Amino acid sequence: MPVVTDLLKRNALEHGDEVALIELNPAMEDPRKYSFKEYDLVPGAEKRPYRRQITWQVFEEKACRVANMLIDRGIGKGDKVAILMFNCLEWLPIYFGILKTGAIAVPFNFRYTANEISYCADLAEVCVMFFGPEFIDRMNMNADSLTRGRLLIYVGEGACPEIAENYWDMVADYASTDPGIVMTEDDYAAIYFSSGTTGFPKAILHPHRSLIQAAEMEAVHHETGKDDCFLCIPPLYHTGAKFHWMGSLWTCSKAVLLKGAKPEIILKAASDEKCSIVWLLVPWAQDILDALDNGELKLEDYDLSAWRLMHIGAQPVPPSLIRHWKDYFPLHQYDTNYGLSESTGPGCVHLGLENVHKVGAIGVPGYRWECKIVDENGVEVPYGEVGELCVKGPGVMLEYYRNPEATADSIKDGWLFTGDMAKQDEDGFYFLVDRKKDVIVSGGENIYPVEIENFLQEYPKVKDVAVIGLPDKRLGEITGAIVEVEPGKDCTVEELENFCTQLPRYKRPKKIILAPVPRNATGKIEKPALRKQYGADRLVEKENLS
Repeated sequence: MPVVTDLLKRNALEHGDEVALIELNPAMEDPRKYSFKEYDLVPGAEKRPYRRQITWQVFEEKACRVANMLIDRGIGKGDKVAILMFNCLEWLPIYFGILKTGAIAVPFNFRYTANEISYCADLAEVCVMFFGPEFIDRMNMNADSLTRGRLLIYVGEGACPEIAENYWDMVADYASTDPGIVMTEDDYAAIYFSSGTTGFPKAILHPHRSLIQAAEMEAVHHETGKDDCFLCIPPLYHTGAKFHWMGSLWTCSKAVLLKGAKPEIILKAASDEKCSIVWLLVPWAQDILDALDNGELKLEDYDLSAWRLMHIGAQPVPPSLIRHWKDYFPLHQYDTNYGLSESTGPGCVHLGLENVHKVGAIGVPGYRWECKIVDENGVEVPYGEVGELCVKGPGVMLEYYRNPEATADSIKDGWLFTGDMAKQDEDGFYFLVDRKKDVIVSGGENIYPVEIENFLQEYPKVKDVAVIGLPDKRLGEITGAIVEVEPGKDCTVEELENFCTQLPRYKRPKKIILAPVPRNATGKIEKPALRKQYGADRLVEKENLS
């Protein structure tokens, strides 16, 4: 089996003159502040100030320059090289340049604080870090610890910070030929970090085998072809965005990196670039529907004829959202993908393009994956019963780096214990019930927040919902629902309580709060933040914060 850098090399050899990546940055409106620095444009391409693109050949050459520069600095197999950058045209060539040395690529969450940057750099034993201009202040805050035994490389316009060397100067004179480092699918490729929603992140180690699996699986699941164009909006540091994009790498098809997630920006990008596959997060899809509902956007203003597939991942998807999406886009194929960074991102379970009638399920085992649901003793449960979802396949992580105890808790006999509670119906489809740690135990009853969240999403005035457990002296926990109301609509706690009478009594939220629902960069509800904000000592019953 090839390693993932072989796919880039193949694409450059066979389709070198074709466009590989396009960057759209609508915020870049002044051409005097913008540079097409060193990037080759396809002949005849319109030189708009917010648009850059590179071919597969240029992509390969830039990755090779990065690799040869790093090798000259002593970087090789076993070394760890971090990337702390927003999505841009430089991101993926740097990532592949790191891999071409045989080193391990370590993408950082761009929301990390200065302390988290230092923590993760130390945990992963990073020896080189590429960072963008948006992170200068955070890097300077911990400059003493970050620069100790570590090379920092600044990737951006303007003056290079004193703590770093300039990327453009460093790579300019290096050869654009492959360094020829021999690798196998068992070699280490990347370290990703857990979301850190329960504390500081854990480092997740994957071999090249995982990356190849993700690339092929994505192409198989979404029937990606040479003529497809993938619109990538989520951050590339996340396994979801990168490994969905790798379907384009596998098929040598074009992809667009879009900066910004406003509805009008997404529809304009899909229209201008003739995108056929678009991966959205729940909030972005909901924002598009809201803008169409209230007339802010009109479909006739865009040419969306190429758009064939909308898929969603990273969090449970309310069935009501997809039904509403089909009102506007009845011909769209739809898929949802379940996964976690420990399983090389999305796809170990997926709905499947042909199974839109099963919306609400996360789906069936993905390409080359196995799944099972077990009880607290590791014994498989019967159909219909709730237990912990376990997955097994070629994308399971090798380990939590430098954390053997956590690794042993999560991987048993090759099975990855996901920490997610699920059930399976008689047709073999898996339904996500909730995170194991998010299950609410109230008076001895197990209550699964996702079920209540999906129910409340059906109410027409509701934009978003988060259900959490709140301490209670008598019952141990009670159910609290934080409800974000659709903009411009009046909604009261009382009418939501009346709506919830359709639920069994023990599932009805005991406290309803009208307030924003925070989500992280990958669309997941930030429940720890909500628990902290709405602790029992601060919560007022039926509090209305709208």
